[in-house]
Amino acid sequence: MSILQALARLGDRLGSDSRAPTFGFSKENISYTIVLIDGGSRWDAEDLRDTSGKTPRPKRIEVPLPEKRSGTRPPPNFLWDNTAYTFGVTRSKETKEKTEVSTESRHAAFTERHRQMLATCNDAGAEALLCFLDTWRAEDYENLRHKDDMLSTNIVFRLEGERTYLHERDALRHIWLDHLRGAGGAPGRCLVTGEHAAISRVHPRIKGVAGGQPGGGDIVSFHEPAFRSYDKKQGANAPVSTDAAFAYTTALNTLLERNSRQHIRIGDTTTVFWAEAALTEAASAEDLFVMLLEPPTDAEETGEIATKLAAIADGKPLADVDPNLEEDTRFYVLGLAPNAGRISARFWYEDTIGAIARRIQEHWTDLHIEPTEWRTTPAASRLLRETAAQHKTQNIPPTLTGALMRAILSGGRYPQSLLAAIVGRMRADKDVSGRRAAICKACLARDHRLGFEKEDVPVSLNRSETNTAYRLGRLFAVYESIQRAALGKVNATIKDRYFGAASATPASVFPILERGSTSHLASLRKGDKGGLAHWYDREVDEILTGIQTEFPRSLRLADQGRFAIGYHHQRATKRAAEREGSNGPQVGDA
Repeated sequence: MSILQALARLGDRLGSDSRAPTFGFSKENISYTIVLIDGGSRWDAEDLRDTSGKTPRPKRIEVPLPEKRSGTRPPPNFLWDNTAYTFGVTRSKETKEKTEVSTESRHAAFTERHRQMLATCNDAGAEALLCFLDTWRAEDYENLRHKDDMLSTNIVFRLEGERTYLHERDALRHIWLDHLRGAGGAPGRCLVTGEHAAISRVHPRIKGVAGGQPGGGDIVSFHEPAFRSYDKKQGANAPVSTDAAFAYTTALNTLLERNSRQHIRIGDTTTVFWAEAALTEAASAEDLFVMLLEPPTDAEETGEIATKLAAIADGKPLADVDPNLEEDTRFYVLGLAPNAGRISARFWYEDTIGAIARRIQEHWTDLHIEPTEWRTTPAASRLLRETAAQHKTQNIPPTLTGALMRAILSGGRYPQSLLAAIVGRMRADKDVSGRRAAICKACLARDHRLGFEKEDVPVSLNRSETNTAYRLGRLFAVYESIQRAALGKVNATIKDRYFGAASATPASVFPILERGSTSHLASLRKGDKGGLAHWYDREVDEILTGIQTEFPRSLRLADQGRFAIGYHHQRATKRAAEREGSNGPQVGDA
């Protein structure tokens, strides 16, 4: 099923369950309502915001779809808008003070549109609004309550003595819906539903994608001649009916709402997800997906998820994890990222929740390394930050998020760019942490399982492992420990100076390290650490005995990952031994 088909089906379900706006409407942030008194000849302002917190928050109200605005004359909305259109005043971006907008521009456009659309309407609300627009002057704004806080916010209207807003009145709703359907393009075959219907010229905006435009963006749009074919205009290039366009955009906007539990941030990508099932079963599947992909860090919740993960790993039915879960529930995952005024689909995946749960469990298994620095397996976003300079989200390679998520959800190979990014980052900042070693291990373990690598990779320190790159990583950790034992704290260790070169071109670096370690061991023997020097000698001999050839001139990318894993295993063994109270010298940091 295509992305738009799945979203349109979701939009129809949300609408039928009253969990999404009805056709032609969307939920927007509204701060104030203007109360029309005496047929619109007088008026008052009413604050709709939630003032229970430190900062007042606008109210989410279902209003007619906002217009797409661009160019020098952006069109006004119907029956609601910001103060520049409704009053002819707004807040200056430079001085933050009130400025009047020419009545020949935005407010004039707002007034003219309503005169045209409401000219033949006999509804009391329409007549009151037209009276207001005819008598309003920009200077009247100074007499309104909330005049300072109301600038540049969104406004709706209602009649005095009524609780419903003008856009909720039946007569005005019919006018809006008739206008909306009449504004569609020529009839054609909808690519989403397959039905013959009016084709939408422009699709509603999608809001809530992290990093996107405040006014929203488009998944389907044709703004330039180069994107068009056969001289077709706008939406005619990819015909989608007005109803289908509304359904898929409404579904996305609902999933992306601030209080929605059906989206998470992974790197620069906003990921939305949903299950195609009854409300209770869908909620259970969505909760399980979040728990697996974004594991909690609370100790109690960590134990709970470990129990559920063990059940999934043992092949038990999902009903044993949660009685509301169904193995064959269809599940959809879509990753969205901003791209100027448009929205890019970074990845798209659909499968059953049972299959997805087991693939995430495989991801956890591939990522497991000992000793580990995580209380529980980390979220995908934390893995991505390990690839970024200074661990900042904005520095994550832009195409990596989608590739990683596809690998996790499908069970395919991790992207080679992930291993390359981790190896490159370790060489650049000399931070060879357990987290980064775990990512290297995951890439190599999965490649071995899928037949791309001949050799498996150890989970913990394996002294009998014969892989040359793994042993060189262990040897490098021993040389570093010898240096620390002999010199104590130094400004730059051999890791700071040689790690990148040693992991890529061992033959050019290890002879230097060997000469340095010989000197350091001699210093230990002259002091009172002769026994420690003897132990280091045996450790170096044991590692070198397993290397059957000379130091290789270069190591391929996968072997550079094995080098880092061997380094981590050897270096971390001492720390674990010290925590357990083990006696005797152990390799690692002195």
